[in-house]
Amino acid sequence: MATPDSVYEPEGPDGSALRRRELGQTSARSLLLTVLGEFVLPAGEPVWTRALLDVLGALGVEAKSARQALARTAGEGLLTSDRDGRRVRWSLTPAGSELLSDGAARIYGFGRPATGWDGRWLVLLASVPESRRRLRHRLRTRLAWAGLGSPAPGVWVSPDPGKEARVAAVLDELDLAGSGYSFVGHYGGIGRADDIVAQAWDLDVVERAYSEFLDEFGPHLDPASHASSAAASDRGAGGPAVSVADDVLARQVRLVHAWRRFPFLDPELPAELLPEQWAGSRAAELFTTLHERWDAPARAVWADLARRA
Repeated sequence: MATPDSVYEPEGPDGSALRRRELGQTSARSLLLTVLGEFVLPAGEPVWTRALLDVLGALGVEAKSARQALARTAGEGLLTSDRDGRRVRWSLTPAGSELLSDGAARIYGFGRPATGWDGRWLVLLASVPESRRRLRHRLRTRLAWAGLGSPAPGVWVSPDPGKEARVAAVLDELDLAGSGYSFVGHYGGIGRADDIVAQAWDLDVVERAYSEFLDEFGPHLDPASHASSAAASDRGAGGPAVSVADDVLARQVRLVHAWRRFPFLDPELPAELLPEQWAGSRAAELFTTLHERWDAPARAVWADLARRA
C-alpha cells in the first residue's frame, strides 16, 4: 500500500507530495495545516502569529519549529503575511483556501454510509515503463488517492464505476490518456471477488489504523470528558486567558489531524466487500460524534485566543 499523503499536502512539480509522512507521524507543518483548515479557513480572517504559536505549542510543537512551518507554508504560496510594527499576521492565499477547502470536503464527506452496491466494477489498464519511475509514482499515488487498488501490475480496480471520470482526469493530467483503457461490468465466473480485494487493498492495515483511532479517542465519549469541554468553552468566553494544553481546542485539532489520513488509506468499499464488524464504521461514527460535540466549544476558545493575540 502506498504511504499516505496528508489530505492537505499539495504536490511539487514532480507530482510527489512536498512532504510525505508515514502513518501516525506528525510534523509541525501538518499540524499547522490542520489548524488552518479547521479554524482559520472558516473564520475568513487573518490570524496573528502568537495565536498559532500558542495552539501549536500546546500540541507539543516548539516555537522555532512552528515559525519554520509558517515560513515554509508561506513559501509554498498557501499563506501571505503582513506586519503591524513587530507583529505579523497571516492570511490564506486563494491557493491556500482552495487547497484547504478541498481537503475539508474530503475529510467531512468521508465515512458516510455507502449506498447499495450494484455489483459492477471499474477496471483500468494503465502501465508506465519502469524507466519512467517518477511518472509511475505519480500515477500510483493519484489512483490510490482516488480509492483504486492494484491487484496486478498495470491493473487498477474499484467497485465504484462512478470514479471513471475522475480516473480519466488523472490520466489526462499525466498525459497518459492514450495509454489507458477502462472497462465497467460485473465480476465473471472465474475466481472470487474476495481474492481481488485482498490483492488490491491491504484492509488489515486500514482496520488496525481504525482500531488505533478508536482506542485513542473512544475514551472521550465519557460524559466527564464532555463536561470538561463545556468548562473550556466557558473559560474561553471570557475571564482569564485559557491554557490550551489539555482543553477542547487541542483535542479537536488532534481528532481532525488523526482522521484526515483515512480518506487516503480507506478505499471506501461497499459493505459486501468488507469484513464483518468493520472498524471503519465505528470510527466514522466516533469522529462525527466528537467533532460535533467539540465544535462550538473549540471555536469559542479559538476566537478568544485570536482576539487576545
